[in-house]
Amino acid sequence: MLQIEPIPAFDDNYIWLLHNGAGDHDRATVVDPGDAEPVIERLRADALSLGAILLTHHHYDHQGGVGDLLSLWPEAMVFAPEDTRIRLATQRVGEGDQVRPPGLATGFHVREVPGHTATHIAYLGEGVLFCGDTLFAAGCGRVFDGTFEQLAASLRRIAALPAETLCYCAHEYTIANLGFAEWVEPQSEALAARMIDAKALRARGEPTVPSVLALELATNPFLRTNEPAVISAAEGFAGHRLTDATAVFTALRRWKDERYD
Repeated sequence: MLQIEPIPAFDDNYIWLLHNGAGDHDRATVVDPGDAEPVIERLRADALSLGAILLTHHHYDHQGGVGDLLSLWPEAMVFAPEDTRIRLATQRVGEGDQVRPPGLATGFHVREVPGHTATHIAYLGEGVLFCGDTLFAAGCGRVFDGTFEQLAASLRRIAALPAETLCYCAHEYTIANLGFAEWVEPQSEALAARMIDAKALRARGEPTVPSVLALELATNPFLRTNEPAVISAAEGFAGHRLTDATAVFTALRRWKDERYD
């Protein structure tokens, strides 16, 4: 059975460690290793070798550790999107491709989810989604070299997945994201309850991710762009009527960028 565990890195990153579970100490896979050192320490502590690396996008805090990891495990496969800014990929993947990391008993389907970056991808399988910086718990990534239209469409694709999908994002931003969500829907009981739960987890030193997609659909404003309360709040920021979900998303993202972050 697939085991997924967080490896904290930097101030708020999570590198995800995947392996086959107790009693099968063989090759593991890591997702978005921006820093090699905590990965090396964890693999050695758990008597695991590195079989594969899954990269979602080119930002340094997601791929900066790849070179050092390959120096120790040179046969590890590196799956990555088509992007020349990722130089150490051994297999380029895109929409519809299937990835089967060596040593894992499961594989993943690749979904293209651009917007945060133009070439961002996600990995979907076994009821879990490794979504990098496209979707955060209660939020979403900023737009860098993608577009607002791309990111809005990518989030709609994710929202259409089964509600029980577990979403593994790459950062511990949940409490801050919930703060902005409360700006958008201040009367939401679901948001208030989620904030209490998230603060309790962090007080115990536990991660707030992964999150269940159903919870995101109930509390993440960037997935709720068809909800009347969210539309009204976005129009209040924009100062004019918004005619579609992409316009609502763009107003929300600009609002968070300009007034909250």
